[in-house]
Amino acid sequence: MSQQESIIKPTELPRHFVIIPDGNRRWATDRGLEPWEGHEAGAQNTEKLIREAKRLGAKEISFWGSSLENLVKRPVLESKALLRIYETYFKRLLESDDIHKDQVKIRFIGRWEEQFPVSLKKIMHDCILATKNYDKHFLNFFLAYSGDDDMRQAIQKIAQGLPVGDKVTDEMIKKNLMTSDLPPVDLLIRTGGEPHLSAGFMMWDIANTQFYFSPKYYPDFDEASLREALIDYASRSRRFGR
Repeated sequence: MSQQESIIKPTELPRHFVIIPDGNRRWATDRGLEPWEGHEAGAQNTEKLIREAKRLGAKEISFWGSSLENLVKRPVLESKALLRIYETYFKRLLESDDIHKDQVKIRFIGRWEEQFPVSLKKIMHDCILATKNYDKHFLNFFLAYSGDDDMRQAIQKIAQGLPVGDKVTDEMIKKNLMTSDLPPVDLLIRTGGEPHLSAGFMMWDIANTQFYFSPKYYPDFDEASLREALIDYASRSRRFGR
């Protein structure tokens, strides 16, 4: 065990951390590659980060794969390639011995049911079904998801069913979000060197999160980079407004 790894204690890990994997396309451009080759490199890196996070003892990890707008605004060839990559790697997850040995529940959050082709949705439903009773680790993928859309649809559902005179509660809002089954986000990591959020990502669940912005493009954000982010998180003091 390296000195870097020994610094991270299981009790200091975030209960739930999110990675926004930005920079795949810029990584590809810098190397004279097609955009989807950057997404392929990013998918390969995701597999490595999942294994590393689980090895370190992480309980719940989320990845933002694509926003609702991504699939509409990007060139057709790139969008088709991205969907093919999802299909390939989610099938590998489904067939992974580690997923079942470690009892990892896989969840997909967003409007993917409306956006994705039948063949991809079949694999995703198989992942959900095969892991639905697992509860030791949780692996979430946000696909065709935007936080502002999530909040809007939650408010619409509440408005439709709220009796006259009743007040809207925090619990009511959380229950109607697409992220209703997820715990609050303790740490949000964004790669790509642009320190910002996009499309109100998980706006309700990041109220007290810690942020970590890496200058590295996502395919270069390797296992050592993840450990650095987690060590940085462990060194912070969380006051929750106190």
